[in-house]
Amino acid sequence: MAILDKHKAIEKNATLLMVLSFLVVTIGGIVEIAPLFYIENTIEKVRGVRPYSPLELTGRNIYIREGCYTCHSQMIRPLRDEVERYGHYSLAAESMYDHPFQWGSKRTGPDLARVGGRYSDQWHVEHMARPQDLVPESIMPPYKHLATTQLDGEGARALLLANRAVGVPYTEEMINQAMADFKAQASADADTEALLERYPGAQARNFDSAEGVSELDAMIAYLQVLGTMVDFTTFEPDQSR
Repeated sequence: MAILDKHKAIEKNATLLMVLSFLVVTIGGIVEIAPLFYIENTIEKVRGVRPYSPLELTGRNIYIREGCYTCHSQMIRPLRDEVERYGHYSLAAESMYDHPFQWGSKRTGPDLARVGGRYSDQWHVEHMARPQDLVPESIMPPYKHLATTQLDGEGARALLLANRAVGVPYTEEMINQAMADFKAQASADADTEALLERYPGAQARNFDSAEGVSELDAMIAYLQVLGTMVDFTTFEPDQSR
Protein backbone atom coordinates (compact mmCIF):
# COMPACT_ATOMS: atom_id res chain seq x y z
CA MET A 1 0.00 0.00 0.00
CA ALA A 2 2.90 2.33 0.78
CA ILE A 3 4.21 1.98 -2.77
CA LEU A 4 0.76 2.67 -4.23
CA ASP A 5 0.43 5.75 -2.05
CA LYS A 6 3.74 7.08 -3.33
CA HIS A 7 2.66 6.36 -6.92
CA LYS A 8 -0.58 8.23 -6.27
CA ALA A 9 1.42 11.23 -5.09
CA ILE A 10 3.42 11.22 -8.33
CA GLU A 11 0.27 11.02 -10.46
CA LYS A 12 -1.30 13.97 -8.64
CA ASN A 13 1.78 16.17 -9.07
CA ALA A 14 1.99 17.08 -12.76
CA THR A 15 5.44 18.65 -12.48
CA LEU A 16 6.92 15.67 -10.63
CA LEU A 17 5.32 13.24 -13.09
CA MET A 18 6.77 15.18 -16.02
CA VAL A 19 10.27 15.28 -14.51
CA LEU A 20 10.30 11.58 -13.67
CA SER A 21 8.90 10.66 -17.10
CA PHE A 22 11.62 12.74 -18.72
CA LEU A 23 14.29 10.95 -16.69
CA VAL A 24 12.93 7.52 -17.63
CA VAL A 25 12.79 8.39 -21.35
CA THR A 26 16.28 9.91 -21.19
CA ILE A 27 17.79 6.83 -19.56
CA GLY A 28 16.02 4.53 -22.02
CA GLY A 29 17.17 6.65 -24.96
CA ILE A 30 20.79 6.62 -23.79
CA VAL A 31 20.74 2.85 -23.33
CA GLU A 32 19.40 2.34 -26.87
CA ILE A 33 21.26 5.06 -28.75
CA ALA A 34 24.68 5.38 -27.08
CA PRO A 35 25.98 1.95 -28.22
CA LEU A 36 25.36 2.92 -31.86
CA PHE A 37 28.14 5.54 -31.64
CA TYR A 38 30.65 2.79 -30.92
CA ILE A 39 29.55 0.47 -33.74
CA GLU A 40 31.27 1.07 -37.07
CA ASN A 41 28.31 -0.17 -39.09
CA THR A 42 24.89 -1.30 -37.88
CA ILE A 43 24.09 -2.97 -41.22
CA GLU A 44 25.68 -6.29 -42.09
CA LYS A 45 27.38 -5.90 -45.46
CA VAL A 46 26.22 -8.43 -48.04
CA ARG A 47 28.10 -9.41 -51.17
CA GLY A 48 26.46 -8.19 -54.37
CA VAL A 49 24.62 -5.15 -52.99
CA ARG A 50 25.73 -2.07 -54.92
CA PRO A 51 24.46 1.47 -55.58
CA TYR A 52 21.84 1.75 -58.32
CA SER A 53 23.00 2.58 -61.82
CA PRO A 54 21.91 5.98 -63.22
CA LEU A 55 19.08 4.38 -65.23
CA GLU A 56 17.89 2.26 -62.30
CA LEU A 57 18.03 5.25 -59.96
CA THR A 58 16.04 7.34 -62.43
CA GLY A 59 13.46 4.57 -62.60
CA ARG A 60 13.31 4.48 -58.82
CA ASN A 61 12.58 8.22 -58.74
CA ILE A 62 9.78 7.73 -61.27
CA TYR A 63 8.43 4.85 -59.16
CA ILE A 64 8.28 7.17 -56.14
CA ARG A 65 6.90 10.08 -58.17
CA GLU A 66 4.02 7.98 -59.44
CA GLY A 67 3.15 6.86 -55.90
CA CYS A 68 3.77 3.15 -56.53
CA TYR A 69 4.95 2.79 -52.92
CA THR A 70 1.44 3.54 -51.67
CA CYS A 71 0.22 0.16 -52.93
CA HIS A 72 3.40 -1.92 -53.08
CA SER A 73 5.83 -2.56 -50.24
CA GLN A 74 9.41 -3.72 -50.64
CA MET A 75 9.87 -5.61 -47.41
CA ILE A 76 9.37 -9.35 -47.05
CA ARG A 77 8.95 -10.13 -43.38
CA PRO A 78 10.44 -13.36 -41.90
CA LEU A 79 7.05 -15.06 -41.74
CA ARG A 80 6.40 -18.40 -43.37
CA ASP A 81 3.52 -17.28 -45.58
CA GLU A 82 5.46 -14.25 -46.85
CA VAL A 83 8.65 -16.18 -47.53
CA GLU A 84 6.76 -18.91 -49.38
CA ARG A 85 4.96 -16.34 -51.54
CA TYR A 86 7.63 -13.74 -52.19
CA GLY A 87 11.00 -15.37 -51.48
CA HIS A 88 13.78 -14.88 -48.95
CA TYR A 89 13.01 -12.33 -46.26
CA SER A 90 14.40 -8.85 -46.87
CA LEU A 91 17.87 -7.95 -45.62
CA ALA A 92 18.69 -4.52 -44.23
CA ALA A 93 21.67 -4.34 -46.58
CA GLU A 94 19.38 -4.51 -49.59
CA SER A 95 18.00 -1.09 -48.69
CA MET A 96 21.25 0.52 -47.53
CA TYR A 97 21.39 2.76 -50.61
CA ASP A 98 17.67 3.60 -50.69
CA HIS A 99 16.77 7.20 -49.93
CA PRO A 100 14.01 6.94 -48.92
CA PHE A 101 13.58 3.21 -48.37
CA GLN A 102 10.42 1.48 -49.61
CA TRP A 103 9.58 -0.72 -46.63
CA GLY A 104 6.12 -1.12 -45.19
CA SER A 105 3.36 -3.68 -44.86
CA LYS A 106 0.45 -1.86 -46.55
CA ARG A 107 -0.19 -3.81 -49.74
CA THR A 108 -2.98 -3.13 -52.14
CA GLY A 109 -0.79 -4.90 -54.69
CA PRO A 110 1.89 -7.56 -54.09
CA ASP A 111 5.25 -6.88 -52.48
CA LEU A 112 7.92 -6.05 -55.08
CA ALA A 113 11.12 -6.73 -53.12
CA ARG A 114 11.86 -9.78 -55.32
CA VAL A 115 10.05 -8.82 -58.53
CA GLY A 116 13.30 -8.60 -60.54
CA GLY A 117 13.40 -11.33 -63.20
CA ARG A 118 9.99 -12.69 -62.25
CA TYR A 119 8.34 -11.25 -65.36
CA SER A 120 9.64 -10.40 -68.80
CA ASP A 121 10.21 -6.85 -70.00
CA GLN A 122 7.26 -7.21 -72.37
CA TRP A 123 5.05 -8.23 -69.47
CA HIS A 124 5.96 -5.00 -67.70
CA VAL A 125 5.35 -2.97 -70.87
CA GLU A 126 1.84 -4.40 -71.22
CA HIS A 127 1.16 -4.24 -67.49
CA MET A 128 2.01 -0.53 -67.35
CA ALA A 129 -0.16 0.17 -70.39
CA ARG A 130 -3.23 -1.70 -69.13
CA PRO A 131 -2.82 -3.74 -65.93
CA GLN A 132 -6.22 -5.46 -66.22
CA ASP A 133 -5.20 -7.21 -69.46
CA LEU A 134 -2.74 -9.29 -67.44
CA VAL A 135 -4.33 -9.25 -64.00
CA PRO A 136 -8.12 -8.91 -64.45
CA GLU A 137 -8.80 -8.27 -60.76
CA SER A 138 -6.20 -5.50 -60.55
CA ILE A 139 -7.30 -1.98 -59.56
CA MET A 140 -3.98 -0.48 -60.64
CA PRO A 141 -4.38 2.53 -62.97
CA PRO A 142 -2.63 2.57 -66.37
CA TYR A 143 0.70 4.34 -66.82
CA LYS A 144 0.76 4.73 -70.59
CA HIS A 145 2.46 8.11 -70.33
CA LEU A 146 5.69 6.47 -69.20
CA ALA A 147 6.19 4.98 -72.66
CA THR A 148 5.79 8.32 -74.41
CA THR A 149 7.89 10.47 -72.07
CA GLN A 150 11.47 10.53 -73.35
CA LEU A 151 14.58 10.99 -71.23
CA ASP A 152 17.94 12.40 -72.30
CA GLY A 153 19.97 11.53 -69.22
CA GLU A 154 20.85 15.15 -68.53
CA GLY A 155 19.87 14.86 -64.89
CA ALA A 156 21.72 11.60 -64.21
CA ARG A 157 24.88 13.25 -62.89
CA ALA A 158 22.98 15.55 -60.53
CA LEU A 159 20.95 12.58 -59.31
CA LEU A 160 24.10 10.66 -58.38
CA LEU A 161 25.58 13.73 -56.70
CA ALA A 162 22.44 14.18 -54.59
CA ASN A 163 22.57 10.57 -53.45
CA ARG A 164 26.28 10.77 -52.71
CA ALA A 165 25.51 13.74 -50.45
CA VAL A 166 23.41 11.44 -48.24
CA GLY A 167 25.98 8.66 -48.09
CA VAL A 168 25.68 6.54 -51.23
CA PRO A 169 29.30 5.74 -52.25
CA TYR A 170 29.26 6.93 -55.86
CA THR A 171 32.80 7.51 -57.11
CA GLU A 172 33.99 10.41 -59.24
CA GLU A 173 34.18 8.02 -62.19
CA MET A 174 30.56 6.94 -61.69
CA ILE A 175 29.44 10.56 -61.54
CA ASN A 176 31.48 11.68 -64.56
CA GLN A 177 30.19 8.74 -66.63
CA ALA A 178 26.60 9.00 -65.41
CA MET A 179 25.06 10.11 -68.70
CA ALA A 180 27.07 7.59 -70.74
CA ASP A 181 26.06 4.76 -68.39
CA PHE A 182 22.44 5.95 -68.49
CA LYS A 183 22.28 5.68 -72.28
CA ALA A 184 24.36 2.50 -72.54
CA GLN A 185 22.13 0.53 -70.18
CA ALA A 186 19.01 1.28 -72.22
CA SER A 187 20.60 0.41 -75.55
CA ALA A 188 20.50 -2.96 -77.25
CA ASP A 189 23.87 -2.61 -78.98
CA ALA A 190 25.98 -0.30 -76.80
CA ASP A 191 29.36 -1.28 -75.35
CA THR A 192 28.49 -2.06 -71.73
CA GLU A 193 31.85 -3.34 -70.49
CA ALA A 194 32.62 -0.17 -68.50
CA LEU A 195 29.05 0.01 -67.23
CA LEU A 196 29.23 -3.54 -65.86
CA GLU A 197 32.55 -2.83 -64.19
CA ARG A 198 31.00 0.07 -62.31
CA TYR A 199 27.67 -1.67 -61.68
CA PRO A 200 28.20 -5.47 -61.59
CA GLY A 201 25.15 -7.43 -62.61
CA ALA A 202 23.38 -4.48 -64.22
CA GLN A 203 20.99 -5.55 -66.98
CA ALA A 204 21.54 -3.66 -70.21
CA ARG A 205 19.08 -3.75 -73.10
CA ASN A 206 16.23 -1.85 -74.71
CA PHE A 207 13.70 -2.57 -71.99
CA ASP A 208 10.58 -1.25 -73.74
CA SER A 209 11.62 -2.32 -77.28
CA ALA A 210 10.99 1.19 -78.58
CA GLU A 211 13.28 3.89 -79.93
CA GLY A 212 14.96 6.26 -77.51
CA VAL A 213 15.10 6.07 -73.74
CA SER A 214 11.71 6.49 -72.12
CA GLU A 215 10.55 6.69 -68.53
CA LEU A 216 9.21 3.19 -69.08
CA ASP A 217 12.77 1.99 -69.84
CA ALA A 218 13.95 3.44 -66.55
CA MET A 219 11.01 2.04 -64.59
CA ILE A 220 11.50 -1.49 -65.96
CA ALA A 221 15.25 -1.33 -65.36
CA TYR A 222 14.51 -0.52 -61.73
CA LEU A 223 11.88 -3.22 -61.31
CA GLN A 224 14.09 -5.85 -62.93
CA VAL A 225 16.95 -5.22 -60.50
CA LEU A 226 14.83 -5.52 -57.34
CA GLY A 227 15.88 -8.55 -55.34
CA THR A 228 18.54 -9.68 -57.81
CA MET A 229 21.70 -8.26 -56.25
CA VAL A 230 22.06 -10.94 -53.56
CA ASP A 231 22.60 -14.57 -54.52
CA PHE A 232 20.50 -16.33 -51.91
CA THR A 233 21.71 -19.76 -53.04
CA THR A 234 25.08 -18.96 -51.44
CA PHE A 235 24.08 -16.32 -48.88
CA GLU A 236 24.83 -17.19 -45.26
CA PRO A 237 23.65 -14.83 -42.50
CA ASP A 238 26.21 -13.58 -39.98
CA GLN A 239 25.67 -15.71 -36.85
CA SER A 240 28.18 -13.78 -34.74
CA ARG A 241 25.79 -10.93 -33.89
